[in-house]
Amino acid sequence: MNILVSGSIAYDRIMPFPGRFADHIMPDKIHILNVCFLVNGLIEKFGGTAGNIAYTLSLLGEKPKILATAGKDFGNYEQWLKRFGLDQENIRIIPHELTASAYITTDKSDNQITGFNPAAMNYSSEFDFSQVSAEKTLAIVAPGNLDDMYNYSRIYREKGVRYIFDPGQNIPAFSGEKMLEMITGSYILISNDYELEMIMKNTGLNRKELLEHTRTIITTLGEEGCLIFRRREETRLPAAKVSDVVDPTGAGDGFRAGLLKGLADGRAITEAARVALVSAAYAVEHHGTQEHSFTRDEFWARYKDNFDNLES
Repeated sequence: MNILVSGSIAYDRIMPFPGRFADHIMPDKIHILNVCFLVNGLIEKFGGTAGNIAYTLSLLGEKPKILATAGKDFGNYEQWLKRFGLDQENIRIIPHELTASAYITTDKSDNQITGFNPAAMNYSSEFDFSQVSAEKTLAIVAPGNLDDMYNYSRIYREKGVRYIFDPGQNIPAFSGEKMLEMITGSYILISNDYELEMIMKNTGLNRKELLEHTRTIITTLGEEGCLIFRRREETRLPAAKVSDVVDPTGAGDGFRAGLLKGLADGRAITEAARVALVSAAYAVEHHGTQEHSFTRDEFWARYKDNFDNLES
């Protein structure tokens, strides 16, 4: 099964601040805010929706195609992907731009101030779909370049490719009409519960009405697992057991990678979602979105421990 992962490639640059933001912000002067936080260094990690999903898929034994853009500073990230056998043939390099970057300052109370520079992400990845076979392809449209999200979902719909639509943080960037068009024909619409509320507000449709445009809606609920909605049934799955919740940031992309793996293996959606929940559990046990690791034997042993007795 060919897996196409479109979305973003980005560096996450994390700067820990040893104090608390609140101690340096005067509420009565918020209208003329001018503050400087002296941080304890900078930690660079690899991120972006497409990179994160592809990374976990590689741990699960898949070799997805990454449909994204990167900039002139892509070298370190490129070497990282090569370590896991991930092909960069379909990552378009924009030589006069930097790779997209998130600059995250975190204080002692885990509050965050983030600045995001899309840079190369402003450009389409310009993937050639002429050789794509619908029967042999599974895809996800994750948050990234807006034109790619709109155009690739349309192409998948026209070709009959099963695709997961994941608008995520880009929901506000689309009109309700465009959002509904991208949802229409998708195999799965995936989001967390807050994002689903945004989608419904954006499109003016409730969940039942959205199910007239997509086959399945999966809503992730963090430590409470996930909900799977279909036209005639609703299924709640518990989260996989986690040894220690360290950083939930990468859980969503970990979930999506596991879901794709389950579907690529021919599992039903409910069973694939169980694979996704185990994959997400690995992600939350580590800081960063590509810091977790496991062997395939370790993964399936953990899957069996959590869900094997529930398989039909």
